Amino acid sequence: MEEIESPTLLLNWQTAKANIDRMVEKARRHQLRLRPHLKTAQCLQIARYFEEKGVEQFTCSSFSMASFFAEGGIKDITVAFPVNVRETKTINALAAQIRLNILAVNAESLALLKNDLRHPVGVFLKIDVGTHRTGLLPEDETGIGACLREIESSNLLTFRGFLAHAGHSYTARSSEEILNVHHESTGILRRLKSKYQHRYPGLELSTGDTPTCSLADEGWNGIDEIRPGNFVFYDLMQVALGSCRMKDVAVALACPVVALHPDRHEAIVYGGGVHLSKDRMAWKGNEIFGLPVELTKSGWKLPEPGNYVRSLSQEHGVLHCSPHFFEKLKTGSLTGILPVHSCMMVDIADEYLLTTGERWEKM
Repeated sequence: MEEIESPTLLLNWQTAKANIDRMVEKARRHQLRLRPHLKTAQCLQIARYFEEKGVEQFTCSSFSMASFFAEGGIKDITVAFPVNVRETKTINALAAQIRLNILAVNAESLALLKNDLRHPVGVFLKIDVGTHRTGLLPEDETGIGACLREIESSNLLTFRGFLAHAGHSYTARSSEEILNVHHESTGILRRLKSKYQHRYPGLELSTGDTPTCSLADEGWNGIDEIRPGNFVFYDLMQVALGSCRMKDVAVALACPVVALHPDRHEAIVYGGGVHLSKDRMAWKGNEIFGLPVELTKSGWKLPEPGNYVRSLSQEHGVLHCSPHFFEKLKTGSLTGILPVHSCMMVDIADEYLLTTGERWEKM
């Protein structure tokens, strides 16, 4: 901790390992393939731990991310973002090295891609199961059929199956709502499988988001693989959703305290929107950008009531503090901040500082 001069991403690896172990065991219990999403971790050491646990297939959010992990030795990757045909050169380079799956949401992209494809690529059709961001509607037989015809007309494209991301689980207000999203979305996929399986006997169903994968202990029949990512670190949003406990949050931002304002019990830290992102959420009657925590030699303590990150600007963070917590802060000291959304905070950082003192590179 004495070496920290500026906002620094802290990783409690023991907590993260426990989170990974639970999800690996859950996948095995339900006979699901775990294809974890690496957009959260962005770290080869963490991917290696998954491999130690028997996980061999992974998900990435971009072809540049897939290239990073392919260069690190990962051999089976699904890029779970609608295929960008302007990256065909990168797609060909990746497909020459690894088993690559892409995501399609329309026939036009597949028609453009197949003309310049040089190596075999698997294709999942993205189904909109309720998030309404993008994807083919499950009842859109015309759109699905057009995609399948484009795949069949290419010797290098292979239909792998249907893929979904139930992102609307993040807007749920209770565990019951999350489980309802899970049952609805997996039901949609099972009905599609029933409709198309006679034509494509080997088609698979891929789904997964951290809230449903963390909470659902039934309703997985017919699903082949899950792709959660945020579960490695969790965050305050997942705590609020009921996906995890506060002690399961495995990352925090260590921030130097630069000013104290006793008249309003507020502290200014070096740690703003360019370090935490500006994700916000409602928390016990306040809009917050994170929760401050007391750092220890082995990590950090659980947050105390009455403390929260009130606002962020580019470099500044404003902490609203209880009198008890405020008294612990000194100008020049460090405090930790638990993130609203760990994926965004981690993406911004250059590396991990483990609570054991090691430093790990990230993408």
